[in-house]
Amino acid sequence: MSGEKNKRKRPPHPKSTKETAMLCAAAAWSKKGEDLVLLEVTELTGYADYFLLVNGRSTRQAAAIAGEVRRVLKKAGVKLLGEEGLKGGTWACLDYGDVVVHVFHEPVRHFYDLDSLWGDAPRLEPDAKELENLIPPEPDSKPHYEDWGDDDFEF
Repeated sequence: MSGEKNKRKRPPHPKSTKETAMLCAAAAWSKKGEDLVLLEVTELTGYADYFLLVNGRSTRQAAAIAGEVRRVLKKAGVKLLGEEGLKGGTWACLDYGDVVVHVFHEPVRHFYDLDSLWGDAPRLEPDAKELENLIPPEPDSKPHYEDWGDDDFEF
């Protein structure tokens, strides 16, 4: 019974490029990614449909965001075609074909200013609740103290 409770759930395999982009955004959001911008670049470039731009407040957080995007998309069965910059933590680029994810440490994002470079692209504004619901919650490995009743302790 406890093995069933702790079984990890996988996010569903995206059925469209937009769903893949939204799943990337949800993964970045789950690690507290900031200034999340999803750009629809279909009409502006021939190699991608969406760019996700997101930043972390530190190099460690930026690396964690990139790692979470990789983990969630792998669990959903989406193949990573290429990656750059993951070791340094200042910038990471994850290429999922029609979706390209750029994760920056905040000052590096301002330096490269991809937001302005792709300023003509329509911006999608995902709702926070929508993003939260795209990734199944991880199973609890430890009980939370709020769940314990007075009868769980002997005095």
